[in-house]
Amino acid sequence: MLVDSHCHLDFPDFAADLDGVVGRAREAGVGRIVTISTRVRRLDGLLAIAERFPDVFCSVGTHPHHAHEELDISAADLVACARHPKVVAIGEAGLDYHYDNSPRAAQEQGFRAHIAAARETGLPLVIHSREADGDMAALLRDEMGKGPFPAVLHCFTGGRDLAFAGIELGLYVSFTGILTFKKSDDLRAIAAALPADRILVETDSPYLAPGKFRGKRCEPAYVAETAKVLAEVRGVSPDEIARQTTDNFFRLFGKVPRSIGRADQSTQSAPSELRSA
Repeated sequence: MLVDSHCHLDFPDFAADLDGVVGRAREAGVGRIVTISTRVRRLDGLLAIAERFPDVFCSVGTHPHHAHEELDISAADLVACARHPKVVAIGEAGLDYHYDNSPRAAQEQGFRAHIAAARETGLPLVIHSREADGDMAALLRDEMGKGPFPAVLHCFTGGRDLAFAGIELGLYVSFTGILTFKKSDDLRAIAAALPADRILVETDSPYLAPGKFRGKRCEPAYVAETAKVLAEVRGVSPDEIARQTTDNFFRLFGKVPRSIGRADQSTQSAPSELRSA
């Protein structure tokens, strides 16, 4: 079994084909999907998708692009939302200095609130970091000094220093289709060097389709291509990389059940004050 630990099934790209997308993922051997929150006030939409499919789960959080829009949402609000049985992670949150769509001070403030929620709930924090390696490493060290929290550096494209700073702090590192791109030699070298018990795979779909599918909408089934390349660069079989990354996923995302039945479905809603209009 493989896991797509990070995608965005609530994005418009999937609206007309959601059943097909999830079905193709199952056919490709993807046994769990985590669809990731980018705005807390849109959580109800994510929950509707997660409740529709027994093998789909979600997170709650505010992407750094939107940090300035949801600064009024506190760590306590995130913790309250995380009580829903289908919410299995906090985030994605972090620092994005490539686009700077949100002021950097707002990104940091929001990120620290998400860290506090991850620390309190014990749920993994899904970290977005782009062109912010130095500040990210410093902030993570500072926050770990206040108390540990589980986390993953998602869609990793940073440098070796950030990757191993994350490992030192107990984090996991997750790879997308970028790992398969022709110009990603440095990234593949990092992926080859990381401890086997700290690596994950994801799609970040609908973006970043692996090389085999470049130019197409990415979807969770394509995580198999990223896993194949990860196996090649690490010198192990595809079956072994599937076992390793799936075991790592369940260790980090401890709220996701290894077996699924009807009882895992829920109709509980997000707190009313956080629902979108």
